Amino acid sequence: MPEVTISLEGHAEELAVFGSRDQHLRQVRDALGVKVLARHGEVRVEGEGDRVEMARQVFESLRALHRSRRTILSSDVAELIEKTLNHEDPGAAGVVEIREGNRVVRPRSEGQARYLRALHENELVLCVGPAGTGKTYLAVALAVAALRKGRIKKIVLVRPAVEAGEHLGFLPGDLEAKINPYLRPLLDALHDLIDYDQIRRYMDNDLIEIAPLAYMRGRTLNDAMIILDEGQNATVPQMKMFLTRMGQNARIVVTGDITQVDLPIAIRSGLADAIDRLAKVQGVATVLLDRSDIVRHPLVQAIVNAYEDEESNRDREGRPEQPAGVPAPQPTSQSGSLASG
Repeated sequence: MPEVTISLEGHAEELAVFGSRDQHLRQVRDALGVKVLARHGEVRVEGEGDRVEMARQVFESLRALHRSRRTILSSDVAELIEKTLNHEDPGAAGVVEIREGNRVVRPRSEGQARYLRALHENELVLCVGPAGTGKTYLAVALAVAALRKGRIKKIVLVRPAVEAGEHLGFLPGDLEAKINPYLRPLLDALHDLIDYDQIRRYMDNDLIEIAPLAYMRGRTLNDAMIILDEGQNATVPQMKMFLTRMGQNARIVVTGDITQVDLPIAIRSGLADAIDRLAKVQGVATVLLDRSDIVRHPLVQAIVNAYEDEESNRDREGRPEQPAGVPAPQPTSQSGSLASG
């Protein structure tokens, strides 16, 4: 298996590159699907050849940031990973806004700014991040603005009907009543941007469609913006089916959190798979958001921090509990810390 070793100079550089409780190591591990072993002033990376090289570039960039006397944040790591996945050169573009009448939707974090730029510049965007980072909201806001300006003719909002501990067949009502709970978060995003009566008019005129993922099979969508929410719960065949619905003048956005997969443990997440498969495809952008991009109630960030701290402790004790589609860590050696994939 290909591997590379990066030597670090001094304890301060180790702390900067590793991150608090090895957070930066886990970010690189999870995003690139590599095994990362850190000990004795070195970082050893193992995995597929191109992913090992990507990880090396990220760690070398982190060393350069530290040596320029910059404090390294998790958002810096996410941006470096994103640029490496998209084969981009360093350098940030200006802030992108969404203007809708008198309303202006602006990014509220560096990660959200990168996400909006990717939405404007690419035909297919894969966005991964925890709850509250604005993944779905920003995509829906951009779609509504494009629809009203005539740039597209239709918005299609899609979700996989995968139960988080529940069973669809046992819910009361007809099929529409059964699937409505899965589509509710998409309606919530719309209601924050458009009043209820206008949403109903758009839906009655087939300008906005909200549907479960299974309803996409066999269709070709032209002049549309198609948003798949909770994409981590699509299987690999479902993701392939969905992505190939793209017609002329169409854009696709897939959002999800690959740490919250509700698929059976033996089934790989279609979103995690797509990030791997499409990394080198022109016109496809991967955006990684993290807890620094959470813009909901402040308690949401505290909750995410608490759960990630617990996962960090499990990593150190060699008792991982990783969902399908996310590389699982290996046991920690006695002589150092380990973040693996």
